Amino acid sequence: MQKRKLGNSGLEVSALGLGCMGLSFGYGPATGKSDAIKVIRAAYERGITFFDTAEVYGPYTNEELLGEAVAPFRDQVVIATKFGFKLENGAMKGTDSRPATIRAVAEASLKRLKTDRIDLFYQHRVDPDVPIAEVAGTVRELIAEGKVKAFGLSEAGAGTIRKAHAVQPVAALQSEYSLWWREPEAEILPTLAELGIGFVPFSPLGKGFLTGKIDEHTAFDKTDFRNTVPRFSEENRKANGALVDLLGRLAKDRNATAAQIALAWLLAQRPWIVPIPGTTKLHRLEENAGAADLTLSAGDLKEINEAVAKIPVQGARYPEHLQKMVGR
Repeated sequence: MQKRKLGNSGLEVSALGLGCMGLSFGYGPATGKSDAIKVIRAAYERGITFFDTAEVYGPYTNEELLGEAVAPFRDQVVIATKFGFKLENGAMKGTDSRPATIRAVAEASLKRLKTDRIDLFYQHRVDPDVPIAEVAGTVRELIAEGKVKAFGLSEAGAGTIRKAHAVQPVAALQSEYSLWWREPEAEILPTLAELGIGFVPFSPLGKGFLTGKIDEHTAFDKTDFRNTVPRFSEENRKANGALVDLLGRLAKDRNATAAQIALAWLLAQRPWIVPIPGTTKLHRLEENAGAADLTLSAGDLKEINEAVAKIPVQGARYPEHLQKMVGR
């Protein structure tokens, strides 16, 4: 698989990464440990060298899983994890990016990941109670100590990105971006281009919707967080099916799948974009990885953009309490 550099950071990763969250958290029951390790190791064998986790995925179990899975080839991969949520009895209770908390999370993550450094350490969500300069300064100290290699932000607004970058260069921003959530194009992408910051889109397949495997009749497990997402209401899934149908037609013409078209479109937007689709299934992993081999022409991209522009996506991407935590 081809490699990409995350902005000016010098951090080189595979063109597609693997989002590991869904193996432990968020999309129903956790995948069995041995099966989850197989997925992570199969990703590495397919050329994927960029793995994304966080302390809150599980919580804690996802980092432990990833640490064990990549132990045989730790020095050949880039591990990203995150700090910034307050955890009480295994539940997220708001944000906490106080310097002491950042340091405590770093030490605990290093142990769970069975490693001596975190390659990319993201602030998971901006903490309105802690100045971003203080956060960036704390990570800068961890970098000086060799415990962290690079600093990242997640779902931050352009003003926060600039303030953080002035204290400690930001290697990457992680936020949602896909054919059904294009808001970053307005302000975020130009800011990242100006500052030389890489972009790591999560949910590049619309939390599974853009694969074409979900419709208004799909029943999610009671623990699946998509049950709380307005965009995944039965009514909105039915309305948004038009976008999936379009992707399916475009894919058929190019001997690809809808998921591959969606990922290839993202890869074509900027050379410093590295999507991190997640999956629990080996055949889906192979399908997603194949998108890195699919090149869309200027004509293809024009056709996709013009067609998608005619289909308004229905429903908010987050429930209200989570929407308040993004774009700060």
